[in-house]
Amino acid sequence: MKNPSDLPDRQSDNGTEGVDRRVLLRGAATLAATSLVASDALARDFGRNAEPQRYPDPDIVVIDPKRFKAKVGNTAIKRLYTGCLWAEGPAWNAAGQYLVWSDIPNNRQLRYLDDDGHISEQFHKPSNEANGNTFDFEGRQIGCERTRLVRFEHDGSLTALAEQANGKQLNGPNDVVVHPNDKSIWFTDPGYGAISIYEGQRANTGTNQPYQKEAVYRLDALTGQVSKVADEPFKPNGIAFSHDYKKVYVCDTGITHYPNAKNIVWQYDLNGDKLSNPRTLIDMTLDGKSGFPDGMRVDTDGNIWVGAGWVGDGYDGVQVFAPDGDRIGQIKLPETCANVCFGGRKRNRLFMTASQSLYAVYVETQGAHNC
Repeated sequence: MKNPSDLPDRQSDNGTEGVDRRVLLRGAATLAATSLVASDALARDFGRNAEPQRYPDPDIVVIDPKRFKAKVGNTAIKRLYTGCLWAEGPAWNAAGQYLVWSDIPNNRQLRYLDDDGHISEQFHKPSNEANGNTFDFEGRQIGCERTRLVRFEHDGSLTALAEQANGKQLNGPNDVVVHPNDKSIWFTDPGYGAISIYEGQRANTGTNQPYQKEAVYRLDALTGQVSKVADEPFKPNGIAFSHDYKKVYVCDTGITHYPNAKNIVWQYDLNGDKLSNPRTLIDMTLDGKSGFPDGMRVDTDGNIWVGAGWVGDGYDGVQVFAPDGDRIGQIKLPETCANVCFGGRKRNRLFMTASQSLYAVYVETQGAHNC
């Protein structure tokens, strides 16, 4: 028997050529493919071989033209790397001109070299499922590992700075900053590394709860003493000093586990080694939708750049707020943004760790702090 594909097309009753079923199928497939291409064309391609983005970049949104002056008309958002499971903790090393960031579930930290764009995929591996990072004023990396706060010394050794607070094991440090005057280290301890085997290990209680009440801590650089400075946030996440070091901002992502929590950024007054006057500075609600405020940095004008997401297109990415808490700008990304930092030779390049990828964009401002 002949293969059906070898049979001639059948004739119609009026003698004209009929349409073979195979032709119809091929046509339908072509139409479907064309539709997919048209649909994909509506979504921005951040791939390595993507077409250039027309200026000005439409995903850099100016909400308040008078206060958001950081948009550059002839620059575009670039995806520098993808392949992470959950990208977090970007920090810029000015001396080495490189960025380090964490990929928590893959138990590694990566490095981006500014001179040629090289990515070291195993910069620190294993990383003890490290999360947030910063560099102190001696250029040493400080990292929030799942079980402790650590510092990488110039000779290559590793120093454990804090493993306990209040006589109990830390839940899992998340984000960290260093004060320039007394070199004290301030960090958050929400405990995400103690409630999930995907990003860590569950606490011994087996109740999906952290080891102790979530809080913000200060580590004294001279004595090594760890002191609790705030516990109002349900789950304190990102932390940042204001540009003049008079305030401290703390992101609250407690809604992941506490029904009474809200997606807000707290503001505290900073008085030496104490925090006071806790209050809500930022409400993350935008067009009736509210997402998590995760990590953040502050620019030289005092504006607060917050990595945000878990809402979807039009929300996920970076949201920018004036010092009074008003939303003034937005950078839309195709993925949830966990954290940001300023880097580059002029400290005017915003690096964004977003879910599986690392993005960057030049802005017309600079980071207020060392990384």
